[in-house]
Amino acid sequence: MFIEPRSAVGKINGAVEHSLVWKGSVMTSGAKRRSPFPPCDQEVKSSLLHVESPQTRSPSYTLAYLDGNFLMRDECRPSRLQLEYLKADLVQLDHGILSTVVIFGSARIPDPETASARLAEAEEEARQNPSHPETTLAVQRARRGVANSAYYREAQKLGELISSRPGCGDDGHLVVTTGGGPGIMEAANRGAMDAGAESVGLNIVLPFEQAPNPYITPDLNFQFHYFAIRKMHFLMRARALVVFPGGFGTLDELFEVLTLVQTHKVESIPVLLFGREFWHRLVNFEVLVEEGTISEKDLDIFRYVETAEEAWEIIQRETCLLEGKKQ
Repeated sequence: MFIEPRSAVGKINGAVEHSLVWKGSVMTSGAKRRSPFPPCDQEVKSSLLHVESPQTRSPSYTLAYLDGNFLMRDECRPSRLQLEYLKADLVQLDHGILSTVVIFGSARIPDPETASARLAEAEEEARQNPSHPETTLAVQRARRGVANSAYYREAQKLGELISSRPGCGDDGHLVVTTGGGPGIMEAANRGAMDAGAESVGLNIVLPFEQAPNPYITPDLNFQFHYFAIRKMHFLMRARALVVFPGGFGTLDELFEVLTLVQTHKVESIPVLLFGREFWHRLVNFEVLVEEGTISEKDLDIFRYVETAEEAWEIIQRETCLLEGKKQ
């Protein structure tokens, strides 16, 4: 929601002052860089000190960066792309986040308690309506949900391991980053919170599943409009990628990373697929080798893991090796 500058001077001044404090940011009065130019917030306040007239009430008179309707024009898309990139980048830099472990996975895998409650509900419904095929199917799905909820626990455990133990990132520690939603993403952020550590959530505007989970560090919870910028931020600081079972979104992120590593567009990082059985049922990577569409060595880009401890051991070992090669 954009504030009308002409009708709410106080609100605008308050908004500007708040934006320059940015919780946890270096953009405080004591840390501003010296500049010969007047501060932006001062210019905004000055722009509101005018006599009301048809000219000053016109949208054309509003400062460009306060004019929401102008910024949302199609022609301003390049500026919006740049702003989405810069905001998440600068805030993470302000928090000293240099190295992350990105955890992907389904938004629909519940925690074990929720899964068990759904199964009990489905079984009760089936008992009351034994002749309805839909109730039988619901029970089957609920049982599968209980089985898959083990992934939630492993993601939570992995988030805690990453956040509570020293890593080999650029600054000596690794920060959990997820897509910010429920399910596996929630579990990983939850594990980081269990360890008393910060974690990042990169949400995307969607008609569903877009609400951030409650375990993300509030000041590191971002919302994106552009998938491309969000994907860039997933990889910019990534030292490892862990992919739990998921749907189209998870597969999209996985195959993009595999392609970028294969084509040397990004440095090689550990890519861990959690749950060999699930991935073997879903994707027959060997067929791609047999058909000659990828080389056999491309299968070395990723590996399978079954437990949080196994994943953490690989992440810790591989990130240390990568840092050692850079030095």
